[in-house]
Amino acid sequence: MPGSFGRSCTACPVASMRSAQRRCPRHLASVPRPSPGGSSDRAPSICRPFRERTLDGYDVIALLLDGKTFAEDEIVIALGITVTGEKVILGFVQTATENERVCAALLRALIERGLQIEQGLLCVIDPRGCAQRLLTVFGSQALVQRCQWHTRENSVAYLPKSQRTLWRRTLQAAYEQPTSVLAKAALLSLRTELRLLNASAVTSLDEGLDETLTLHHLGLFRSLGISLKTTNGIESLNAQLGAYTDKGDRWRNSEQKHRWVASALLTIEPRLHRIKGYRHLPPLRAALQREIASSTQRQEHVA
Repeated sequence: MPGSFGRSCTACPVASMRSAQRRCPRHLASVPRPSPGGSSDRAPSICRPFRERTLDGYDVIALLLDGKTFAEDEIVIALGITVTGEKVILGFVQTATENERVCAALLRALIERGLQIEQGLLCVIDPRGCAQRLLTVFGSQALVQRCQWHTRENSVAYLPKSQRTLWRRTLQAAYEQPTSVLAKAALLSLRTELRLLNASAVTSLDEGLDETLTLHHLGLFRSLGISLKTTNGIESLNAQLGAYTDKGDRWRNSEQKHRWVASALLTIEPRLHRIKGYRHLPPLRAALQREIASSTQRQEHVA
């Protein structure tokens, strides 16, 4: 993958996109290629796959949501994982931060474009992600798995540097327990000692604690944790996107940013590999459906 396209942002990654379009699905390969002049009137056509591509043909079982710093903005990307393990870039939105209202608008747009969630969806986000908005949009059809890596790092960041390596290992060992009961007990047992060092570290760790153990609760941590316990899958995508965009320093307007992001993502998408452990995704679907049924029964009982 080319590491840079120079510091000028007057053109999109044309050469790589031409190569990628030869490997793209037919409905993506027909997207017009960006011109060297970088005319802003190309932005709508380049971005069209991420605004208009119908999603009802994708059997998506998991969604990873994360933001990438882009000049003074943040580009929030939604990455879908199909039941056979393929990665599909569902869309992106430009925002100042991972704003919950903006993220909700992105999620609603995915539904309008045909994203199917009736069979259940595991949503993997970092701790500062828009979990509440996500559940508002998707309802009981979605379960949230908060990124364990970000949760651990956010907590450890409150500690003195001399203590961080030890506590990284300690918290990771707790998360690696095989069941939700054992993992939660291990994490809770650390709170007293951690509080002596920094009470804010405990508060950070407690935030959404149960949602960091969703895969444990579903009984699939051993088989799918390697791919879905963190947002590493989309962090890798963001790193590849950065290879195309991070060198830019003369962004003229929003349309130019969107054109570059869309062109780079179209180049990257055909190269994405299946997630590790993809053969265990059908059991994930069954577990999600059981959880949805149980949640529906609880709601009916309360009503």
